[in-house]
Amino acid sequence: METGLSDAVDRGITVTEIAAMDQPIAVSPETTAAFVGRALRGPLNTPVMINGIGDFQRRFGGSWSRSSLGPAVRQFFEHGGRNLYIVRVANNARGAMLCLPADGSALVLRAVEPGSTELIRAAVDYDGIDADDDTLFNLTLQRINPTSGRIEDQEFFRRVSYCEEADEFVGEKLLGSSLARVERPYPAHRPECTIDAEWRSAATYSEPVQAGTDGTELSDYDLIGSRKNRTGLFALEQIEEFDILYLPPPGKGIDTGPAAILAAEQYCRERRAMLVVDPRAEWASAAQAASGVRELGYASANMVGYYPRMRDRDADEMARVAGGAIAGLLCKQDRTVGPWGDLDQPGLGLQRSLVPAVEIDDEDAALLHRAGLNAISAGVAGRSRLLGALAMGRGSESHRRLSQLPVQRFCLRIVSDIASATKWAVFAENNGELAPHVCAQIRSYLYCLDDLGAFADDRFVVECGTSVDEHGAREVTILVVFHPLSSDEPISLTLHITASGCRVGSAAFAPSADLSA
Repeated sequence: METGLSDAVDRGITVTEIAAMDQPIAVSPETTAAFVGRALRGPLNTPVMINGIGDFQRRFGGSWSRSSLGPAVRQFFEHGGRNLYIVRVANNARGAMLCLPADGSALVLRAVEPGSTELIRAAVDYDGIDADDDTLFNLTLQRINPTSGRIEDQEFFRRVSYCEEADEFVGEKLLGSSLARVERPYPAHRPECTIDAEWRSAATYSEPVQAGTDGTELSDYDLIGSRKNRTGLFALEQIEEFDILYLPPPGKGIDTGPAAILAAEQYCRERRAMLVVDPRAEWASAAQAASGVRELGYASANMVGYYPRMRDRDADEMARVAGGAIAGLLCKQDRTVGPWGDLDQPGLGLQRSLVPAVEIDDEDAALLHRAGLNAISAGVAGRSRLLGALAMGRGSESHRRLSQLPVQRFCLRIVSDIASATKWAVFAENNGELAPHVCAQIRSYLYCLDDLGAFADDRFVVECGTSVDEHGAREVTILVVFHPLSSDEPISLTLHITASGCRVGSAAFAPSADLSA
């Protein structure tokens, strides 16, 4: 299918579930964000969904003076965010170590989750084990809250063996534990029973002999991680989708480095997500911010940034980043207005306690907008205003218009929804009903969005075609033309759906498109 569109953008998608052909395309008001950063506790390189600041405190230890992740999470929920994945990363952090005596040797256990506040303990008993069997034992592991002393998690391993060649080898069994692993050297005997000598009925738990460590400050490479090993931001390969990504500064007084930002931007293009970018500390004016963005090469429709940093109205403290608040507001906007709107409207401003650290006038705002940055200025009634709705894309006039934040985010949402819901067409029988069925499925979805006020009118173009390559693999090509409420002109998207995912072949304004269909 030839559409005559320009500005090609290739983006990959990973699909783990295939929607049925009769399943309507869901219109979800909820947006999911993901933060990658340093925390006191919690699993490493594992996305964990949290739904409130209490969840973050329980699972990751709450705010920590050595990390900006905690304040970012608090900002997110205070500004209307709901669904948030946390990926904890660390640099040379280690888990606590336990040694369970074993007749001159020891069963050495290492906590899975590193950190100085990660407290685990263990108990050994021989209940239900024959007296003449000196290879088997029962192991109990517990995670203890370091503040309250309450048991947060508990695991039981019954009839395990210290013998490496045994089927019940404790080292193999603990590979499924979320609390501890067995370290070498392995014991020469089974660990001794931990029974309270006085009460005989109560287990005495062995405490760590070596506390865990928190590691050192994060580098860009800790944040980036490895796609092969699914670490750092690539830990998000473990979840099906997210809409917003944010990398809080890795430490106090430290900016997130350009290498991490650019790697995250590329990953967001692949996953059809937006990256929230903080202004750097050295940008003391709008002119410095505009120049800095250009020097760093931050020019992508998948990035959004606001200048300046913020400070607390009632506290004499250094300016702080507000990326967590921006991410929360974007999620709130999608739930209340839709991604086709912008943030400069009642109910979507920053909290009154936050004021711009640098005064921004109209000239400053215009300068920032030319560089692809949005501005934060002091507003009426003590609430700061978010001026502009721009992504950081620059280039041709067409590209700049496509970098309008509401347009870009709405297009990302439409592509993701259509791509996941039409995957079935790649595997369905290619008869005369396939293309009409796909078109009807998409039109129904567009009319649902129209009912929510997403479009300037309800005239859409939806076309579908199929082709087969030399290897017999099918490709479904979908053309969608629509007129978002936030755009002066219709938008044309061409999607190429294959068994491996979806590629956006073109995205462009279509001022001459016939929307009478």
